[in-house]
Amino acid sequence: MKDAAQPDVIVIGAGVVGLSAAIAAQARGLSVTVLDREGPAAGASAGNAGAFAFTDILPLASPGILKKAPKWLLDPLGPLSVPPAYALQIAPWMFRFWRACSPKRVAHSTAAQTAMMDLSKAELEPFLAATGTLPMLRKEGNLQVYESKAELKASLPGWQARAEHGIAFQHLDTAAMAEIQPGLASRFTHGTFTPGWYSIADPKLYTLALAEHFRARGGVIERAEVTALAPIDGGVEIRTTSGSTRRAAQVVLAAGAFSHRIAKSLGESIPLETERGYNTTLPADAFDLRTQVTFGGHGFVVTRLSTGIRVGGAVELGGLKLPPNYRRSEAMLQKARAFLPGLKPEGGVQWMGFRPSLPDSLPAIGHARATPRVIYAFGHGHLGLTQSAGTARLVADLLTSQAPTIDISPFSPQRF
Repeated sequence: MKDAAQPDVIVIGAGVVGLSAAIAAQARGLSVTVLDREGPAAGASAGNAGAFAFTDILPLASPGILKKAPKWLLDPLGPLSVPPAYALQIAPWMFRFWRACSPKRVAHSTAAQTAMMDLSKAELEPFLAATGTLPMLRKEGNLQVYESKAELKASLPGWQARAEHGIAFQHLDTAAMAEIQPGLASRFTHGTFTPGWYSIADPKLYTLALAEHFRARGGVIERAEVTALAPIDGGVEIRTTSGSTRRAAQVVLAAGAFSHRIAKSLGESIPLETERGYNTTLPADAFDLRTQVTFGGHGFVVTRLSTGIRVGGAVELGGLKLPPNYRRSEAMLQKARAFLPGLKPEGGVQWMGFRPSLPDSLPAIGHARATPRVIYAFGHGHLGLTQSAGTARLVADLLTSQAPTIDISPFSPQRF
């Protein structure tokens, strides 16, 4: 007989991916407990830009980023930076990233990402409806802006790739941009609007609402920092920093940027790195924002949330231990003031969070090598919210021995 205190599934991680997976497992009739070192919505799920970026099918690892990277890396406050104190440690990951930028690998990653985006978009609204969070969904699109015709031209191959996958967009001149989003600085002469870009009213409130839904249906969420997993007869043993152990028939590892540390206890070395994301959230009246605006040449976005105007983005590959460098938040806010002349910069709250990233920009979704009773679901980079419902569907399929609805071999944790 099964121990009544032993759940069918323990999910490690109470971010948006972990909680979505827990809810999907619960909907399949499984008893589920979630363990998290800090509690629901404490990490990247609290401070992201709130976008369901289903049109963002192109991997960060691409020939285009290789062209921009040298210039960006010279600016310590630019869109892509590596702190000198972390450069040596991240060198192997950067080499893998460089290899992932080959045209053949980019085509493979784009096809896999597209399938994942299509699944995630199809799963999203039914998932929101089932969890009572559908009213939080917004369909306001995204406006990518350019400072010259040459910058727009350089982006066209990416838009052609999107067109081939059926993604709708419209290139705009200055007048057309102003109709969608008044108040842009005159330096932005061209833009591209993607209507299929959704967002959530506030990512932290959404994740907390998922936690509440999960608990209301009998789910348990406990604070515990997991250090190791070990296969045992009929299940998995979970060890924590407190010295206590837990057991479950199956485990889902969705601990974001900390996942690779736990995976090492199963003998797997997965090249997960940390995109340290920064933002400043201003009061709701800071600007009349009508759509999310992406300043791609500068690596940040401005988003309207129910709780304020969020200015954030950029990529700092700095690991988990270095202290935050909030000058990055300040630099983005200063640019936002210049790009949106009516923006009121007072009263902002700064934030830094860890986005778990793998070198080829694809997540790790699949069974651990050591045991099929452990399922990995991490490494989504800046697409965790976007792909949360799709990941939840795949995890639930794996937990219940169902054939996944898409080919998950590109996301194999063992692909490295």
